[in-house]
Amino acid sequence: MKRLKSIIILITLALIPLSMRADESSKTDASLNISEIVLEHLADSYEWHIASYEGKHISIPLPIIIRSSQTGKWYFCNEHSLPTGFFFNSEAHGKIYERMTDGTIERPLDLSITRNVMQIWIVVALLLVVFLSCARWYRKHDKTSNAPSGFIGAVELLVMMINDDVIKSSIGEKHYKRYAPYLLTVFFFILFTNLLGLLPIFPGGSNVTGNINITFFLAFCTFLAINLFGNKEYWKEIFWPEVPIFLKAIPLMPAIELFGVFTKPFALMIRLFANMMAGHAMILSFSCVIFLGWTMGVGLGIGLNLFSIVMLLFMNALELLVAFVQAYVFTMLSAVFIGLAHPEHHAE
Repeated sequence: MKRLKSIIILITLALIPLSMRADESSKTDASLNISEIVLEHLADSYEWHIASYEGKHISIPLPIIIRSSQTGKWYFCNEHSLPTGFFFNSEAHGKIYERMTDGTIERPLDLSITRNVMQIWIVVALLLVVFLSCARWYRKHDKTSNAPSGFIGAVELLVMMINDDVIKSSIGEKHYKRYAPYLLTVFFFILFTNLLGLLPIFPGGSNVTGNINITFFLAFCTFLAINLFGNKEYWKEIFWPEVPIFLKAIPLMPAIELFGVFTKPFALMIRLFANMMAGHAMILSFSCVIFLGWTMGVGLGIGLNLFSIVMLLFMNALELLVAFVQAYVFTMLSAVFIGLAHPEHHAE
């Protein structure tokens, strides 16, 4: 307990100078637009911001790959060498647009390596390092060896917990092995992405699972797993359910069941997106309140900053739990929906 108190005090003392530095910068700024700062950090970008020093920003420019809608020509550049006719549209969250000869603007085909894409590649590299290390350990040891300890043991414990308690229990003993690789991959991808997103400095801080395109793709994969491999009983319950004949003839119940096919992955997509985006927004907002506090005078500023620092520490601790819970819930719901696509034949 004493160690925990010491850690909290050290972190608090470390954050106070940052706030004091913000006070200096705030004197030069007319106002602090918190909503604009939060939205800017939540959005994807064509550069990776590392730090700011004396008003200068240190960033890593990321490769921009776009195809002109007008000429069909491909361009490979960065944000500082954008071709003539292309520009960053501030009204469209900084996305690249092309100005056509008739004066209209269009969104070109954009295959750029943005910050979210780069973060996904880093997560994939981390997952490969972790699981190839585990595989190397198991190749060197046979069944008679002692169970792994340390990091390898922790990974095995997590894998067995998700495999046995979530996947096997939700899908059933007969079908779970087919879906275990996909669901384990989804769990660890979301978990690693969430944890890396909590790091305030490079290579973390990107809001990957708070991006609806990412959660849409994950939910779409689950949608395919549910509907491509569902058995005939599953489809029979959708188009010819066990209800009175007049409900089938209207057809009210088949319409409701078919609607449910799409609402399940939609709920997966929105739930993960909303929870992660809200968590990042709360942390960024409390961080901005620290900077805002010093513009309100010493007395009010100190009180507001202490409150913000306590809430910031609380929210970061809570986000650690949320990072695991969100990965667990997405995997569990996916497993439950896949299990519902394999109902047993009802005896007459």
